[in-house]
Amino acid sequence: MYLSRLVLDPRSRQAGRDLRNVYQMHRTIMSAFPQVKERGGARADLAVLHRLDIDQRGANVALLVQSGEKPDWSCLPEGYLFDPGSAGQNPATKSISDALVALRKGQVLRFRLRANPTKKVDTKSGPDGQRRNGRRVDLRTEPQQMEWLSRRADDSGFRLVPVGPGSDARAVRVGASEKLRGRTASRLVTLAGVLFEGLLEVTDPDNLRLAIRKGIGPGKAFGCGLLSVAPFRR
Repeated sequence: MYLSRLVLDPRSRQAGRDLRNVYQMHRTIMSAFPQVKERGGARADLAVLHRLDIDQRGANVALLVQSGEKPDWSCLPEGYLFDPGSAGQNPATKSISDALVALRKGQVLRFRLRANPTKKVDTKSGPDGQRRNGRRVDLRTEPQQMEWLSRRADDSGFRLVPVGPGSDARAVRVGASEKLRGRTASRLVTLAGVLFEGLLEVTDPDNLRLAIRKGIGPGKAFGCGLLSVAPFRR
């Protein structure tokens, strides 16, 4: 598994377009995997997930891309990325396979996840007796969003850990819901992204590794689902 960090240049017309259109961002990211054309469109097969992280203090926009195969970012348009000069490497790609193998039960980690908390409605059987697939609606309140995350945690090999002393301490910081929009060739794309940050405890390392690889919740092609973990030092 690989993790890439790309700092975008907001002055770039192409970067600005992608920041406004989640579908175009998806297409730009997938262009870094030329083998997709041979394999018939394989975001899930290649385990490609991404998330935009915005540094409010520095006004930097960092694009994190996780993938099962190493990407080739030379495909990006000229000027798409911020030029760091001698300050660092942009883009930067590293292997995270060893870190995933090292996950252990009981380990406490910091995490960040932008997700699309939803529920399905109108799934009852129709007159023909066939059960309808239903449609997804956004969960708008923080208690609903936290309940959604807690259920996903149980299925994904971790539990949420309170931050600070006391049984009523908050386990997770929940950001304001952000509308993510785009347009494909045939439809509009609109979904709500919610940023969760906090601490987790590993309960099942294999399930957690699978959740990190596959992502959590819907909207994975459009910037949701990437679960990032990092060491927690008390």
